[in-house]
Amino acid sequence: MMGTNILRFLLSVLVVSLLILIILLIKKVLKKHMSQQVHYKIWYFLFIPLITLIFPWNFLRVGEKLEYFKSLLSFNTNTTPKHKQLSTVQPSETVNNNLIHDFTLSVNKKTPDFFNHTFIVCWVIGMIFFLGVALYANYQISKMKKGATTIHDLKTNELLDACKKVVGVKRNIIVQESSLITSPITLGILQPYIFLPHKTLEEFSLNKLKYVFLHELSHHKRKDVFINYVMWAFQIIYWFNPLVWIALKRMRIDRELACDASVLNLLDESGYIEYGYTIIEYADKKHNYAFGQFSSGIGGTKQQIKQRIQNIANYTGDSKLMKWKDKLIYICLGIIVVLPSSFISATASTDDVYHFNEKNAIYENLSSYFDNYQGSVVLFDSANKQYRIYNREMSKQRVSPDSTYKIYSALFALESNVISPRRNKQIWDGTVYPIKEWNTNQNLSTALQNSVNWYFQHLDQKVGKKQLQSNFHKINYGNEDLSGGLDNYWIESSLKISPIEQVQLLYALGENRLGFKEENIHAVKKALFIDKKNQGQLYGKTGTGKVNGKNINGWFIGFVKKNNHSYYFAINIQNKNGHATGKKAAEIARRILKDKHIF
Repeated sequence: MMGTNILRFLLSVLVVSLLILIILLIKKVLKKHMSQQVHYKIWYFLFIPLITLIFPWNFLRVGEKLEYFKSLLSFNTNTTPKHKQLSTVQPSETVNNNLIHDFTLSVNKKTPDFFNHTFIVCWVIGMIFFLGVALYANYQISKMKKGATTIHDLKTNELLDACKKVVGVKRNIIVQESSLITSPITLGILQPYIFLPHKTLEEFSLNKLKYVFLHELSHHKRKDVFINYVMWAFQIIYWFNPLVWIALKRMRIDRELACDASVLNLLDESGYIEYGYTIIEYADKKHNYAFGQFSSGIGGTKQQIKQRIQNIANYTGDSKLMKWKDKLIYICLGIIVVLPSSFISATASTDDVYHFNEKNAIYENLSSYFDNYQGSVVLFDSANKQYRIYNREMSKQRVSPDSTYKIYSALFALESNVISPRRNKQIWDGTVYPIKEWNTNQNLSTALQNSVNWYFQHLDQKVGKKQLQSNFHKINYGNEDLSGGLDNYWIESSLKISPIEQVQLLYALGENRLGFKEENIHAVKKALFIDKKNQGQLYGKTGTGKVNGKNINGWFIGFVKKNNHSYYFAINIQNKNGHATGKKAAEIARRILKDKHIF
């Protein structure tokens, strides 16, 4: 299955792409109903999916809220009044070693892993390249600053101070001349600069210079230099998306149009023409690529200048109606963007992580039991309602249940009358399996002991996907996702469950809180019996996830009955080297249960 982070990123790509198309459509349809400022600033909404991508939504427990709303829409039977306590299952004296050994077949998953690795490698290479371009561009800017000459002309600095008052800029602005540029530009976030081409003071009157200063100071006031860096960060992350390149190009054009509108708003009509002529002076004057990407300036291509002159000629100011339209567009677009972006981002992780309230939980270090395995332990003392957990994160992480799911496959089939506690034999169809124990007729007990896939696949087919989905929803089984196909959804596929959820379900099963028939639960529990020692009985089921011939996911879940005291547990181990099996998980579990004097 695709990793949560990759899924979240791809969802953000989808959101960004759709958002770009929406913004382009809005700009086209509502072109005459939006001010130039809005034409530019609605592009800011593009950065929201980027924020949601990196924002820790789990900190705000968005996932828990999603689960809460989900529960409001469901008919959850976990609130069913508790039935009478099940009668004690009379276990056989024979130890069922097969429940410990586990049997499994390998699942081949070449394409997803190849896609994931290839995608990540290509994406990182692209990011490194564009990050290198950005660093080199800033190096070029640094060189220009060192070679530039600060302007100390009294009249020029007085004019700058006057323009700062008009625009409303209070920060100290350094004005310098450089021979490396052909049109004025604005740079600097912490220390703002205005760079003028060499000999500007000789060739420009103070009146024309006034319009240059008004334009560049407007960029400073609008934080356009900072936005340039955000745009580049955006481009580095989504470098492969052509829609992002189109959007950022349009955004730079809209930035200059909006800045022109800000300047015109400060002038009377007689100044419009002179401002336009000042812009024309810098039409199509090329400058260093680095300066163009990280700076804002008055110049541009002939096509851009033509569009700006047309806007200047048609400028009439923003009416009150236009301002109200702008606000309405902001609100509507904000609703379109913010809610889906945050909730899609949270949803990407909601299905893979169970949001445990952590009440009555004690976290302890059991790493010494796990050798070279990553793993988690969840142990629940039903008498004291106390959880003991090792590895907080992994205990909440949902992974494939593999053969542990067969407990509930059997229960669902019993509840649907596909089989009964006394009639549950299925005839082997002659298909030869690599596990010899599977090549014979099976009943519920032998199918669970030998973890016979075909037996439970037949049960699921007879129960049907619709009823299965209803049952999963009824007991809140993990992510309840059956999209992986009726035969395979529980085998390293779409269905996932966390160790904590495994324990909670086992407790509900043991206390008969699932709303199922007592005799059916009794039959399943009887088939799960493993061993009896010192007045205690051990019940459980292993599960092994084998992908491309490697055992990567091992489960052992179950419970211990001892002196009318019940302990429910789930152990999950993972290992990319192919050694994580249900049998190994069971060995770890038995050592822990022994050391804790439980079994």
